Amino acid sequence: MWQEILKQILETSRWRVIGAAIGLFVGILFILLGFFRAVFLLFCICLGFYIGNKMDEGEDLVDLLDNLLPPYHK
Repeated sequence: MWQEILKQILETSRWRVIGAAIGLFVGILFILLGFFRAVFLLFCICLGFYIGNKMDEGEDLVDLLDNLLPPYHK
């Protein structure tokens, strides 16, 4: 019974549920860590997601870092 209800909620309101879960996660981070630490942690999570997404698409890590980081000059 609960599985059917959960399935129906996720089918009709998937992004609302995901958004609420993300909001809950961010709120808990702000309460536990403080504003700047939570923002830094969220930045690191987003950067890790971005790099992982690019690697899933077949891009090489070294090439990705070359594109993200500025060139090194001696």
